[in-house]
Amino acid sequence: MAELRLTAVSRSQGNNADLKAGVVAPSTCSLDFEEVPVLVHAFRRMVRELSYDVCELAFTTYLCAKAHGARFTALPIFLVRDLHHGAILHDTTRPSPPPSDLAGRRIGVNRGYTVTTGVWARAILQDEYGVDLDTVTWVRSDEEHVAGYRPPPNVEDLHEGEDLSQLLLDGHVDAVVGGLKTDDERIGPLLPDADEAGFQALAERDLYPINHLVVVRDDLLAEHPGLAADLFEAFAASKRRYVERLEADELEAPTRVDAMHRRVMELTGGDPLPYGIAPNRAMIDELLRHAVTQHILDRPPTMEELFAAGTHELIG
Repeated sequence: MAELRLTAVSRSQGNNADLKAGVVAPSTCSLDFEEVPVLVHAFRRMVRELSYDVCELAFTTYLCAKAHGARFTALPIFLVRDLHHGAILHDTTRPSPPPSDLAGRRIGVNRGYTVTTGVWARAILQDEYGVDLDTVTWVRSDEEHVAGYRPPPNVEDLHEGEDLSQLLLDGHVDAVVGGLKTDDERIGPLLPDADEAGFQALAERDLYPINHLVVVRDDLLAEHPGLAADLFEAFAASKRRYVERLEADELEAPTRVDAMHRRVMELTGGDPLPYGIAPNRAMIDELLRHAVTQHILDRPPTMEELFAAGTHELIG
């Protein structure tokens, strides 16, 4: 039987480096990784065109796509996590309302309303500052990856030619969630000591948001029953090798993300990137709660609906 070759997309990062380099590999297939310079473009291609066999995907994009009949299913491989207190931005040159006073205001949303970073940032406003998200007018800068999704009525689009950064600087929105790629020094985090606030939320209430996971085409999962577990183990083996280098301080050029992982290890005493449902159940449930509260989902799906058969008990 010919070897099963699968097209794959995953942004190069420490935890998948050995998998992409072929140092570790699945036993039932080979992965042909395609490099997509702007990863969100791969998200949209996967959601709308089913362009790849295996693809990294933002978690809430997956939730939304699955609710709209996407023909792929996730593996509990959580490639990217982050702390999102710094993803709430404002114009630092003008007085800004305290976060608790953002109810009833206009707040920009970088890219689509369902973008995972924006979901977590809104959740922080709600859970830590009591902001009623339904009273806010959310101004998104792009359409959603899932074309069939219809946002709630308090979501607006930028007008043609408008720029979210300029709207913020002109005072037409009071803040922006989801982060902005800008070098403008006038734009910065709204929350004081945002990085430390994120680590404090991790220490005090175990808030360690999940951003990305891995999805596989349903037809492949059906045709190859052992594929899901095999891919899980390959990604997990690569991640374990990264964590070992992280613990031994053997990374040649540590990134901001590597430094965050080191700090997470210090605070939690454990793996900064656990894979599997069980060690991540609290964060999965929390994201599902926010997806419902923020009108991205009508109801929270079950773990059986979300994750591929054969992976529910795996931990890596």
